[in-house]
Amino acid sequence: MYIKRLLLLIVASGLVFMASFSFYVYKVMFKSNTSFEEDSVFIYIKTGTTYDELLFDMKSYLKNIDDFDILAKRKKYFVKPGKYIIKKDMNNNDIVNSIRSNNITVNVIFNNIKNLNDLAGKVSNQIEADSLSFLNSFDSEFFSNKGFNKENILSMYIPNSYNFFWNTSAERFNERMFEEYTRFWGDNNRVEKANKLKLSKKEVIILASIVNEESKENSELPRIAGVYLNRLKDNWKLQADPTVKFAAYKLNQYKNTIIRRVLNKHLRINSPYNTYRNYGLPPGIISMPSIQAVDAVLNYEKHNYYFFAADPRRPGFHSFARSLSEHKKNARLFHKDLNKKGIKK
Repeated sequence: MYIKRLLLLIVASGLVFMASFSFYVYKVMFKSNTSFEEDSVFIYIKTGTTYDELLFDMKSYLKNIDDFDILAKRKKYFVKPGKYIIKKDMNNNDIVNSIRSNNITVNVIFNNIKNLNDLAGKVSNQIEADSLSFLNSFDSEFFSNKGFNKENILSMYIPNSYNFFWNTSAERFNERMFEEYTRFWGDNNRVEKANKLKLSKKEVIILASIVNEESKENSELPRIAGVYLNRLKDNWKLQADPTVKFAAYKLNQYKNTIIRRVLNKHLRINSPYNTYRNYGLPPGIISMPSIQAVDAVLNYEKHNYYFFAADPRRPGFHSFARSLSEHKKNARLFHKDLNKKGIKK
């Protein structure tokens, strides 16, 4: 009788232990452990983050950090930098699995970039690498080995949207951008078209940056490109107003100003970017051209126009001319409109 009671007690104790252990396992592994009300939150784990630092950050999103800690150690989790998602009511098992293997890509978008500082700032707002690391990377041998210098580095970046892991470094970003640059020029016979123009890839993008600044109407870009290519072919100065503005903005006296009307004093600025003073193309791009502008140069409109001026009768568009006398008539209409609007500088 005594032995039977002892056996029953042992069995009962075992069942209690198993029930307690099962509840403990359920609580640690499978019970919801999120504390936020949103449908999901993103966790950004920086490069070099320690496990203790991760636990501290995770406290903001979890009900019981100790249970998470126990399971993470049991599953031999180690910190991986990146962007991860935690969904509402996730359990610890799913959370550990998510931050272990589900590094999410981000869509990096850049366009309308004016200079390297602008590029560094815009991209660093979208991935882990900060703007200083980007600015420092522009001095690396990577660019000189690829044939770029400080004046034309920006021509390597093709404006578009690209998928990157959030924890991408500045160096890896630059490497990927050169891969995209190479792929871009390998498409649509772009290299062959540039060769027919007797322009290098960098020169095409420099010219495209001028064309891009001249008009926001994509339908006009091939015609504007044709004007400048006619001028280059006949060894005329480009006399492009956007290059004059670019040269002016490099001077302290024009910083934080907007030039709405190019004047004679601007045309006299001594700069390699001033195409009223210098023949040929400037040494670098004046802004990051759109893909449409690059393709407009490569697929320019063949014509006999050598001049164009903004057309006040059609805002955003231009009047094109074959002769200087015809151009002067168009220019007078434009200047008259500026005067009417009170635009003096």
